[in-house]
Amino acid sequence: MTLTTRLATFATQPLTGHHMAVDVLRLSMLDWLAVARAGVDEPVARITRDMVADDAGRAESSVLGLATRLPARAAALANGSASHALDYDDTHFAHIGHPSVAVIPAALAIAERVGATGVALQEAALVGVEASIRVGVWLGRAHYQTGFHQTATAGAFGAGLACARLLGMTADEAAMVLGLLATRASGLKSQFGTMGKPFNAGIAAANGVEAALLVARGFVANPDALEAAQGFGPTHAGAADMTALDGLGEDWRFETVSHKFHACCHGLHASLEALAMLGPLEADQIAGIAVRTHPRWMTVCNQPAPTTGLGAKFSYATVLPMAVLGHDTARLDSYTDTICADRAVQALRARVQVVGDDRISETATHLTVTLRDNSERVATFDLDAPMTLAVRSAKVRAKAASLLGAGLADQVWQQITDHAAPEVIGAALRA
Repeated sequence: MTLTTRLATFATQPLTGHHMAVDVLRLSMLDWLAVARAGVDEPVARITRDMVADDAGRAESSVLGLATRLPARAAALANGSASHALDYDDTHFAHIGHPSVAVIPAALAIAERVGATGVALQEAALVGVEASIRVGVWLGRAHYQTGFHQTATAGAFGAGLACARLLGMTADEAAMVLGLLATRASGLKSQFGTMGKPFNAGIAAANGVEAALLVARGFVANPDALEAAQGFGPTHAGAADMTALDGLGEDWRFETVSHKFHACCHGLHASLEALAMLGPLEADQIAGIAVRTHPRWMTVCNQPAPTTGLGAKFSYATVLPMAVLGHDTARLDSYTDTICADRAVQALRARVQVVGDDRISETATHLTVTLRDNSERVATFDLDAPMTLAVRSAKVRAKAASLLGAGLADQVWQQITDHAAPEVIGAALRA
């Protein structure tokens, strides 16, 4: 059975063994909505929202920051872009992608359009995020290292399958959605550090909506174009790793998604956690900070001297000095152009050395701080360390409360756990 057939069948059949995965998905829904609302005034969110608002159209789906609804595809584009604007959303390291920002905006837009139930929305979103991870693993690391942004590429296929499920498609129709997306999915890592990166998430969500709606109208594409000769995988440095399908429908890889508790690229988080393990440090006593990280992060979040707050979110050499100097890396307003120009940050930034080491896992960091008396403090941290659902829930809900305010965060969480209708969740975006 081909990748496309397996994914299309998975997306259109009843779900089993997904109770833990749904619990994690609900936390990601809360996390997604919180970071989306927090990013409402970011330039990429405002510009994209203004564009789709100018286009107007049928009132189908909620758009972050707008009182009125817009067509589903427009809503997915605007909400996907806004929810990735702060780079504070969840990450899955199996393929180094952000599942929720590509899939949830698409699923919510279609769910509002068709009047789906809250249960249907959550199940479709779960199918989508799981599928995006599986496609990302199938594409492999070469796809990512070549320069493609997995959030946008793999994410588009997950978004399309979430929409296909909500539209009640057959497996054959869902396969057609995947085939059409093979000619539509896009997104480049060269956009990292610019508005183009969060826009990639919006593109993925909108592409998923568009492909599903076209197929629902009878659009015919090559249903094998994801994996066929000259298809998406072969032309985009795909590895065609069929182990990506192992346990599909039984084992839920989304259960191991990582939520962010620092407002910067997830590749930096292990180093920040390792630094925190060393306790308070005086900047003027530090002779050097040596970071050993997996080589793949060297092209993602190793900007040596960023000048903008957005660039700072992709810089070991900036976030580690920020943490040493007492700037809260969990706060959104810590990342500014001013912090990049701060003399104390710049002085310490010159003492940070980052080295790629393929013995370090993608989720881990080895940190050595050398003091001026030649003593060393060493710490390692791995983001893949097990976290119980209770601990994860407490952390995500605390983060949501800090972004939304405790009252609204609790209200939204109750709506999610009560399987509130999609239009209720959408209203929280418009509020």
